[in-house]
Amino acid sequence: MRNGDFAVNNRFLRACRREPVDRVPVWFMRQAGRYDPEYRQIRETYTLLDICREPELCARVTRMPVDKLGVDAAILFSDIMVPVGAMGMSFSLQENVGPVMERPLRTDEDVARLHAFDPEEALPYVLETIRHLAKALPVPLIGFAGGPFTLASYMIEGGPSRDYLRTKTMMLARPDLWHALMDKLSQAMSRYLRAQIQAGASAVQIFDSWVGSLSVHTFRAHVKPYVQRMLTDLAPLGVPVIYFGVHTGELLAEFAEAGATVVGVDWRTPLDRARQRVGTSVALQGNLDPVSLFAPPDALRREVETVLRLGTESPGYIFNLGHGVKPTTDLAQLQRVVEWVHAFEPQNQAARRTKEELA
Repeated sequence: MRNGDFAVNNRFLRACRREPVDRVPVWFMRQAGRYDPEYRQIRETYTLLDICREPELCARVTRMPVDKLGVDAAILFSDIMVPVGAMGMSFSLQENVGPVMERPLRTDEDVARLHAFDPEEALPYVLETIRHLAKALPVPLIGFAGGPFTLASYMIEGGPSRDYLRTKTMMLARPDLWHALMDKLSQAMSRYLRAQIQAGASAVQIFDSWVGSLSVHTFRAHVKPYVQRMLTDLAPLGVPVIYFGVHTGELLAEFAEAGATVVGVDWRTPLDRARQRVGTSVALQGNLDPVSLFAPPDALRREVETVLRLGTESPGYIFNLGHGVKPTTDLAQLQRVVEWVHAFEPQNQAARRTKEELA
């Protein structure tokens, strides 16, 4: 059993494994961020990467949502680009833009220059943070890495993109170069996730955020084999692995088939439809539209309850947003959502309780 199995609150892990839970577990992607005044104050002194490199500070920021929101899991405060730097590609994180590469990856020589790394040697502060949190948190800790397509898109485009023109062109025009890049990225991220698990992470999430830009047949041919390799490599460690991307409604079945323990769903696909696509052997996570958090409380509650009703029709469900918390979100709205999720009683449980009371 992993550290998180002994946490005061392990309902998140139980739901990942499709086991019975006393309440629906909830956490939020990007749950430590600019919506929190305390975090904004820290960012006046430290950059995001500064925080990542200071284990005590990083642990403090990671824990903030657990203490303030009452969520059922913490996710490591970091960025998907951190290990890309360890592979030899320099980048910066620009405010309101995202990752920007110093020198985009375009040629055979660029791919050849990427190197494997030992997480303990290259990123010791990440693992030190995880070790500290694994001992101190009352809930399981989720580690994470970027998915191979999403990382490749930043590396090739040089930054965020709307159409992934250069990325898809390399994929189709230079499949040899594309597969060499996928091979290096999938192996490096798999090793990075293994190190996080060995340091104490109780679950991990692969953020392949932009993989939904691909057609089903393109995903199958050019990305799925490498995701599958990662999931197969991590499976013997016995921790849940969540795979997530946006605009991925048509890819959900592929995610489950690749070997994910939990499939993350964005807000565009209803959870009952997602369940039909992935089957009953995996858990689902999602999928409230982050913009719903800007609605009045009564309207927000209706949205939350709709998501909960659809998500809890089958065992194995974790409440989350369909993408990350937006920076201008009101902290009180997140607190309300956690309260409503924990108070929600699925129809099947309510029916069983009524039957027991009448017996």
